[in-house]
Amino acid sequence: QVHAAESGGGLVQAGGSLNLSCIASGPSMIFDQYAMGWFRQAPGKERERVACISPSTYVTSYSDSVKGRFTIIRHNDKNAITLQMVNLQPDDTAIYYCSGNYVRSPAAVSCSTRHAWGQGTQVTVSS
Repeated sequence: QVHAAESGGGLVQAGGSLNLSCIASGPSMIFDQYAMGWFRQAPGKERERVACISPSTYVTSYSDSVKGRFTIIRHNDKNAITLQMVNLQPDDTAIYYCSGNYVRSPAAVSCSTRHAWGQGTQVTVSS
């Protein structure tokens, strides 16, 4: 069973920046067999996939709402991913979760919003 610990959330003003981190662990998990991603959920809204990165070719994909402002990075030697967020806006307020999706291809950019690996980290952006 895989688990993750997310951190780095907080309260910032509009235009500010935050860096989120996720460290994954599991008894038989091979980290670079998973596409990794972040999704978020705001109160009363559906889950939104924010960013995804392939297992070992580091191909990335972003939602239109964050493209150009968020950057996902993975550190396979540390079983970790980060999400660098700049120019945050009030609409970015949500709980952010990291998750992994087992894929066969090292280049597959395929992430899910179905299962969070951790408890999430709250990001609040004030106007």
